[in-house]
Amino acid sequence: MSETTTIRISRETHARVTRLAAERHETIDETVRNAIRALRQDAMARDLAAELTDAETAWLDADAG
Repeated sequence: MSETTTIRISRETHARVTRLAAERHETIDETVRNAIRALRQDAMARDLAAELTDAETAWLDADAG
């Protein structure tokens, strides 16, 4: 890890992420990175599960030829 910065979090959150990192045998940085990735994947999954708009359906049904 060549470049770092500091973020302010509560002591409770710090303790929780430290404990989680230890349980997962990861650094705190890895745990936070994985948590952010999981949140992004969850958001993408919600977007993919949403009903298509009429415009999206029309685009998908359009003739490609």
